[in-house]
Amino acid sequence: MNNPESPKENKRTHIFDNLSNVRRLILGFFVCCALLILTDLIVHRHLTFAEDLFPVEGWFGFYAIYGFVAYALIVVGSIPLRKMIMRSEDYYDE
Repeated sequence: MNNPESPKENKRTHIFDNLSNVRRLILGFFVCCALLILTDLIVHRHLTFAEDLFPVEGWFGFYAIYGFVAYALIVVGSIPLRKMIMRSEDYYDE
């Protein structure tokens, strides 16, 4: 069998091996999030419910907070779901 290069011989660096590239990427994500939240000041939103029915929807940054909380609940809820669904490594060998 043909042996590919060993890990010691492979000296190629990738984009995320450099810590400054990772910091730039994270900074870019934060800037993008801040710009999206600031557009809430500029863009007029049409509320989906009547204003008297659900007034929280008109608050500044409501959809950003709502999206973050929903995403966090999905991630936290997946932990017990994984424990319920997970099977052993030799499931198909049984």
